[in-house]
Formats: sequence, C-alpha cells, structure tokens
Amino acid sequence: MPTTQRSLYRIVPLLLMGILVPLAAAQDRAGQGLTREQMWRAPTDEEWARPCLITWQRSWEDALAVAQETGKPILVCVNMDGEIASEHYAGVRYRQPEIAALYEPYVCVIASVYRHTPRDHDDQGRRILCPRFGSVTCGEHISIEPGLFEQFFEDQRVAPRHIGVELDNQEMYDVFYAYDTDTIFNALREGIAERDAPPPTPGRGDRSLLERVASADILDRVAVEESYQEGDAGVRRVLLETTVAQGKQVSLELLRLALFGSDPELARMARRALANSDTQGTVDLLFETLGQPLEGGEREALVSALLALGERSPRAAALGAVYRGLTTDSEVVDVARWTEALAEAGESATAPERGALEARLDAAIQATQADPADGQASLELAEAALALAIDPGTTEVGIGGERRRARFAEFLLKDARRAGLEAERLGVAGWRVDAVLALAAHYLGEGEEASTRVEQAARALPAGERSWNAMATLALFAEARREAIRRSANRRKIWPAEWLSDLDDAYEVLAAHPWGQDGQAVAHYDFLRRLGARGPAARVLDAALMRFPESWEVHQRLRDQVLAQRGFRALGGLEAVYETMLAREDASPNLEWFAGYASLVVAEFHRRARQPEQALGAYGRGITHFELAATARPETRESADHYVAVALAGRARIALEAGDYPGALAELLASFERKEEAAAALDGLGISAVATARTLEERLKEAGQAELLAELQAAIEELDPELLRLPAFEAQGPPPDRRGQGGRRGRPGRQGR
Repeated sequence: MPTTQRSLYRIVPLLLMGILVPLAAAQDRAGQGLTREQMWRAPTDEEWARPCLITWQRSWEDALAVAQETGKPILVCVNMDGEIASEHYAGVRYRQPEIAALYEPYVCVIASVYRHTPRDHDDQGRRILCPRFGSVTCGEHISIEPGLFEQFFEDQRVAPRHIGVELDNQEMYDVFYAYDTDTIFNALREGIAERDAPPPTPGRGDRSLLERVASADILDRVAVEESYQEGDAGVRRVLLETTVAQGKQVSLELLRLALFGSDPELARMARRALANSDTQGTVDLLFETLGQPLEGGEREALVSALLALGERSPRAAALGAVYRGLTTDSEVVDVARWTEALAEAGESATAPERGALEARLDAAIQATQADPADGQASLELAEAALALAIDPGTTEVGIGGERRRARFAEFLLKDARRAGLEAERLGVAGWRVDAVLALAAHYLGEGEEASTRVEQAARALPAGERSWNAMATLALFAEARREAIRRSANRRKIWPAEWLSDLDDAYEVLAAHPWGQDGQAVAHYDFLRRLGARGPAARVLDAALMRFPESWEVHQRLRDQVLAQRGFRALGGLEAVYETMLAREDASPNLEWFAGYASLVVAEFHRRARQPEQALGAYGRGITHFELAATARPETRESADHYVAVALAGRARIALEAGDYPGALAELLASFERKEEAAAALDGLGISAVATARTLEERLKEAGQAELLAELQAAIEELDPELLRLPAFEAQGPPPDRRGQGGRRGRPGRQGR
C-alpha cells in the first residue's frame, strides 16, 4: 500500500472510530444505562487462569526481523495494570481464541511498565515468563516500552493502545481511548484487509532444529531453548556450538542456560562466546557473569570484552568503570584508617538544642567583634551561622511565615560564607574552611563552587573526625562524585573509575560515622544498583539494616532485593527474612510493622500470579503483624489500621474474582469499618476498596442478589463522597483536539506508600 494511502487510511478510520462510533455507542449505552464496569468488566479468577493466546516477540529488533521475513505488519499493544480496560484486555480478550485469531496476521509486541514477577530468570538461567502476558518476561515488556514511546507514542503514555506498523515503519493506525472493544478489533481487521497479502513463508516444519537456532522468531527461540533444557549433554553441546558459530549474533538465552547450568565445560564455552558477542543484552549478561566466581584468566577476558564494547557502548564503558572502581581503593578517603578511628563511634549523634545553637552564634559574633583580625574567631562564626541555618527549626518552626523563615536561613548561609572567606583572608587554611564554604555554597545552590571546595576539604579531612561538618563534607563529596558520574553517563562520556572508588569509600565511612544518615546508605545502595553492581549493593544494604533498623527507605530496598534475588517461586523467603529478624534478641521494636507490610507485598505478588490461596494466607499474616505492631507501639495504630484496611480490601477482591459475593461483601465492610479513609487507597495492583465495591455492585445486580446489593449500597452511601471519585488516571477523558484518539492516562500511584 502506498504511503499516502496508508496515511489516509490512518486518518479516516480514526475520525470514524474516534468520533462517530464512540459517540453513537456512548449514546446507545447511555440509553441502556450501562456503567463503565459493565463495558469493561473485570476478569474472573477462572479467566485469569487461562493462558494468554497472543504470541509476543521478545524485542523490537526480533519483531522487525520476523516482519521482514514474513511480510506481516507489526502490532504494538500497550497495557497498564489497574486500568479497567487494560485489565479487561489482558484478563479476558487476550485469552479468547476467537480474539487471538485477529492478532495472528500481525507480528505482535507488548509494552507494559509494570513488573509481575520479581525476576526474569531463575538460578539456572531459565526464563520466568510474565503471568499476565505469557510468552515474554517482565523485563522484556518493560524494556521495550521506552523505545516504542520515543518512536510511536507522541509523548502520550496511554493504555490500552493498539498501533499497527507497516514494514516501512509507517503507522497504519493508532487507536486508544476507544469506548468499546469493537473499535479495536475492527481496526485490526481493516488494517489487514486493506493491505496486500504477504507472500507465503516456509513453514517451520521445513527447518531443522539447528537451522532454527539463527531465527529471531519467538517460536523458534522457544523450540531451541526447550530442546537444550530437555536434551542430553550431546544435544546441548551441539546446540551451543551452533549458536557460538553465529559469532557476534549469538543467542544470549542459550548462553545464559549454559552459563548458569551445571556443566562447567559448557559454561566455559559460553563465557568464551560471550566475550565475542555484541548482541543486544551482551553488556548486561557480561556484567552479571562477572559476579560469579571465575578464574583469573576468564575474568580478565570478560573484563577486556566489556572494556572493548565500551569503545562504542556507553553502558559497557560505564560498567567497565564500575568494575574497576569497585575493586580499587580511593586516594581521597582512606577507609581503613577511618574504620579504625571510628571503631568506638557508637550510636548516632544527637543534634544540639536550638538554644545552644543560638548561644554559639552569639558568642562567635562577640568574639569577632572583640578581635576582627582573629581568623579562628571568623571560622567559628562561619560554622555557627551554618549550623543555625540548616537547623530544622530555622525553616520549619522559626518565627514568621515560610517565606520569611527561608529568607532568614539564606541570610545565615550568606553570613557563614562571608565569615569563612574572611577567615581564609586572615590566613586560616585547612579542611574546616573549605568545608564550611563548600556547604554554604551547596545550600545556596552554587553547585560548581561547592564541588571545588568539597574536594579540597575531603582530601584534607583527618580520618576519624566525628563532627557534623565532617560527615556533611563526606556526604557532599560523595554526592558530587555521583553527580559527575551521572552527568558523564547522560552525555555518553567515559568517566574515570576512581570517581566510583571515591564515592564508594566515602559512603562506607558515612555508614559508620556517628552523624551518618539512612538517606546516605540508601543513596549508596540505589546508585550501585543502577550501575548493576548488585553484590556490593547487597552488602551496603546489610550494613544499613544493622545501623538503621527502623528506616522505611532501607526496608523498601530490602523487600525489592529479596524478591529480585530469590524470585517469585521463593516469595516466602521475604517473609522468612523478617521472621528471622524478629527472632533476634535485639530486634527493632517497629520490626513487626515492617514484617506486616512485607506480607502485603507478598500477597500482591501472589494475586498477580493468580494464586488466591497463597495471597489470602499472606494477607492474614500481614494483618496479624500489624495488630501486634499497633499493640506494642500505639503510635503506629493509625498506619497499621490503614494497611489492615488495604489488606481486607485485597481479600475482598480475591473473593469477588472467585464468585464468593457474600465473602467479598463481608471483607469490604470490614475494610470500611477499619479505616474509612483507606477506601480510595490504591493497592500494589492499582485497585482500591471503592473500585472493588463498584465491581461487586454490578455483579450483585447481574446475579439478582437484592439483599446483598442493598447492604453494599448502604455502606457506599455512608462513605465520604470524595472517596468515591475516580483516580486521576481513570477520570481523565480525551481532549477535544485529539479527535477521538484520546488523551493521556497517567500511571496509577500508591496511596500511603
């Protein structure tokens, strides 16, 4: 089909489907009194248990290759957890044979930014498929989204969405914010009907298994990988040798099976092949493999491969710098000397009272007035002004309004800078001067000056210095290194490995410093994780848990790490981690609360995997933990009640999907009674108690259960009307200038998390 004709085809159907059909359908439905829950009914538990029948390609590159080979157009599908129409497509339509048949003439890819399994591969390198979409991993449907967004989404993240793409990369149609499923399915039918039929392609039955090793099609990839896993040592060797013979375009999934398999000889062969590969994903697999125990020669070969890829891959260069940086000591921060000096630092330091800070500043002012030529007095004045400027009382509860308090803090910071510069003019040198000037510049938003000064201060900082300024200097130094690495990475520039050595060692010292804070440990952990250094990040997290056992941010990272390491099949491991911590004699008094929240996270993962019994058990354990937490620490009662109400709403959803309407009603009423304000809170699946109540209301109407319906409606009417409003991502409708194509639907957030 000519490009001009395709463009017309794209515009005209969108006008018809986007205006005439939706308006007529909307009017018809309004006459029938249908609700949105009836238009996009929620999938039942039985429907979710059915397999997804759409065959998705693993990557955009694979889809392009298959499209060129078969002559089929590509169909881009976009989905979003918790959005009512997306749930309907994923749980109902994608699992119906007659609907799946409409997708068969296309090469299909699925984009969703939500993760439904903690891991993409198990410890043996086997793929863990997404339970929502079936043939791809969560990492694949997540990683494909940014490229599709940049290429096709026109700066609008909307779901559900269906985009037909021709072989020349021109769009056939782009349909979203449709008012019914027919709008989508008609587009699929007409898109194929209007194009020339592709030439017949050879059947896979005509290809040998070894020939299929080189294919990008997911069906061929699955056949080869299954043969490898099920075959004997001879079959595995032949398949591995065949993919190795492809050179740089080797199959990384086969390599992964060998790398993490039990045959050491095949693993060595896979490592050699990996060192010669430049397939998409090679860099990440290289870095992951470097985390294994390896012989020196093999390790160096992989590092060399990573550095060689770094000549044209910024990510490879960055990971090479990561590897070097984490295995080299900093020349600025001597961790060994600091560790020895801080061995007796003890618990976190206590901030001085505001009155003491004001008295210190008054004394410093008097000293400088008494002897203006005293450089040390000027330095003390600078430090005293800085201490009062950053005290929370100055900006949060000081005299005057917020703006006036902020201006007072700014004046103090400028006074600190003036006094520091005066001390320097009077001949005072050393880390204290550089530190106060660096910190004042930082808080005044003068980043370049702060970076220059803080490096000078960090280099001169004596090991074991226990003051707040010493801690702040190390933190600012680490932050400056982190920002420099981030800025270089964003500009696709290679950064020196010693920057990471400095950052890592500075944060290690901060973890033991008496003024150290949980936010610093979290920043360290997050940065290492973003760089792909999971092993070092895990060690940072272990130390943070010991130092900051009641930090919400630290516990959030613990949950994410355990799930990522152990995978969905070991979800019980997350709860086991907390049970182990609770059994310790020195367990934190608030650990019971965190254990309750961990159980809710586990329950939600079980719900995503359609494992209702396991989810119910986890919800029950979570409720018990929250009850114990609220009893032991009454100050946690309000938040505990919030999450108990969320858990009860989650159990109501499970009962609803199982067709147990009385049970669903009982759980909903208990949720409303426990904490009414939590009724609109979205759980980890993007579903609130109110949303479940509305769906149950429709089910009860359909089932003719008037008594239960009346009881539910009475409970809904008693709720605050504000709690009944649709979330922003569902309430927003299409803007008029998009002519029915629709507008943006935001990603749902989590209330109270």
